[in-house]
Amino acid sequence: MELIKDAFERVTKKQKLSCSKNQEVLDLIDQEIKQTLQKIQSNECASQVDFKSTIAELKNKLKDIAALSQTESTQKELNLALSKYPKLLEKLFNPDIAKAYRNIEFDAHTVNEIIGSHFYRQGLFELGDCFLSEAGEPESTAAMKSQFQEMFKIVEAMKCQNLEPALKWAIANSDKLKPNGSDLLLQLHSLQFMGILQKGDKYGAIAYAKTCLAPFASDHMAEFQKLMVSILWAGKLDMSPYFHLLSKLNWEKVIGELTRQFCNILGQSYESPLSMTIAAGVQGLPPLLKFMNVMVGKKNEWQTMKQLPVPVELDLYYKDVKERHKNLQMSLLSF
Repeated sequence: MELIKDAFERVTKKQKLSCSKNQEVLDLIDQEIKQTLQKIQSNECASQVDFKSTIAELKNKLKDIAALSQTESTQKELNLALSKYPKLLEKLFNPDIAKAYRNIEFDAHTVNEIIGSHFYRQGLFELGDCFLSEAGEPESTAAMKSQFQEMFKIVEAMKCQNLEPALKWAIANSDKLKPNGSDLLLQLHSLQFMGILQKGDKYGAIAYAKTCLAPFASDHMAEFQKLMVSILWAGKLDMSPYFHLLSKLNWEKVIGELTRQFCNILGQSYESPLSMTIAAGVQGLPPLLKFMNVMVGKKNEWQTMKQLPVPVELDLYYKDVKERHKNLQMSLLSF
């Protein structure tokens, strides 16, 4: 993939260079034409002779610019890079991935549920409903759909900086968040506290801290002290050392934590099982294709194998998943 990335970057670099050179030449031509028009319109060309000499002078200047000569070299370099790129893709990508295919029986119901739940995870509820309906399983993930709808309503509210739905959910599930070691409730209260301060309501922020933040002080003293000091900057947090607590990045971090904990409490993985399987399969596919090139003529042996015939190196993340799901190896064989 690094070779492809490098080749792509070379093409884009040549393209930018060519565009920049073309624009530079066009600007020069535009400048000369405008200067000539200005000269003509200012009555400097009183006679026909002066007019002809001015036009002749413009022609010479345009000739000296040599637009074609200046742009030709960069265009040739771009064309060369563009011609090499598809050849590299053809060399590195195997168009026939069916070589690694195995006839494995799948539980269609489970596969449909995984695909349908993937759409629900993405917030594509109408698409998920349509898919499950056409697959003949409209009720299979109804419960999961309603749960993810609740999660997306909370997330959408947070994107509008409305923390009430998130706080309500976190408080209701606080007994489940603690065993997971999550400080989500503290993060949500901190955002709410900072929002009050941003409005300049110092006394409202102090009252909120006493009620909602004080219970976390013993276990999160450093964070609690930081929040208390920020009271000094009420109404002018944008000039304080604590402005990052209200940054878009911090909001996205808290939204991510809420999503992760929501899925965890549902007994679902944070990542979509469909995305995870495909990503792991993409990593496992190249060594399997190489193996099949060696196994030409031994298709029957491939079809009857009970485990992967070659080591497949996956990222640490997928190795952890593999430990939790013993059947992942066989699922890779399906690729």
